[in-house]
Amino acid sequence: MSSLQPALTIGVLAEYAGCNVPTVRYYEEIGLLPKAVRRASGHRMYGANDLKRLIFVRRCRDFNFPIERIRDLVSLMDSPNSDCTRARDLAEAHLAIMRKKLVELQELEQGLAKFSADCSEHCAGGLSKDCVILGDLNGKATHCR
Repeated sequence: MSSLQPALTIGVLAEYAGCNVPTVRYYEEIGLLPKAVRRASGHRMYGANDLKRLIFVRRCRDFNFPIERIRDLVSLMDSPNSDCTRARDLAEAHLAIMRKKLVELQELEQGLAKFSADCSEHCAGGLSKDCVILGDLNGKATHCR
């Protein structure tokens, strides 16, 4: 299949790329995916290059890159003679953000574990009005019973 002879419908393209049809439309709308060739009936048709691009974008989203960084990465991919240092720099900047979020998630995990342990120790089986989890979430660090 060549990009000159589109052969994939939007549904097939989405299935092959592991996403859904509204996502394909959205990526096309915001310019991450080129506008599709249209049949006389108006149906969108896509080729192999579109599938490669969509898989690339989906993989970027799998790594939680924001849309603007995906635009940067797509631009680099579309400029095969550009220096790959920019791709590394984008990945490293994103890695720093992910590491910060990981620390925040670990702190949330510890807080939830403490909630659960406090409830088991102090009020599990009691009335919800006396629940330490609900009290802590309400801003009242209380221990019932």
